[in-house]
Amino acid sequence: MRIITGQFKGRRFDIPRSFKARPTTDFAKENIFNVLNGYIDFEGATALDLFAGTGSISLELLSRGCAQVVSVEADREHYQFIRQCIAKIDTENSVLIRGDVFRFLKSCHQHFDLVFADPPYALERLPELPDLVLNGDLLTPDGIFVLEHGKKEDFSSHPRFFEHRCYGSVNFSLFR
Repeated sequence: MRIITGQFKGRRFDIPRSFKARPTTDFAKENIFNVLNGYIDFEGATALDLFAGTGSISLELLSRGCAQVVSVEADREHYQFIRQCIAKIDTENSVLIRGDVFRFLKSCHQHFDLVFADPPYALERLPELPDLVLNGDLLTPDGIFVLEHGKKEDFSSHPRFFEHRCYGSVNFSLFR
């Protein structure tokens, strides 16, 4: 796993083989961030990374200059790995939470310029995420919600959906 661009560009982190999470491919990550660059000024932005997994998205957001990145991950091993990666880049702009994403969403009162969710593709509650995030008052007025998902899901009929991107087997639906 590597950081594509920004302050920590080129930094690599070896993901333990025991991990259940799969990082977003570098190809997909680079392309979705190119799209997001047209919508968000990452410098000074606040971001929320749900189902942080390997921490790949959180690290990319930190590298691109986000003022604060809140990462939520339930798995103990993944949480520890992300904590170690954040320590290696030595930043204070990260808040790492070990906990259930759905519980976190119910209790969060902070606003974010970007909310990124990369749940397991087989997650039963995956279709609920757009409404939980968008109706939960988590986004700033110009904020964007990005949901990574498999090819089976189609969110194009959601009233706040505005764009879909597909990179190989990785799909992103964007909402405002």
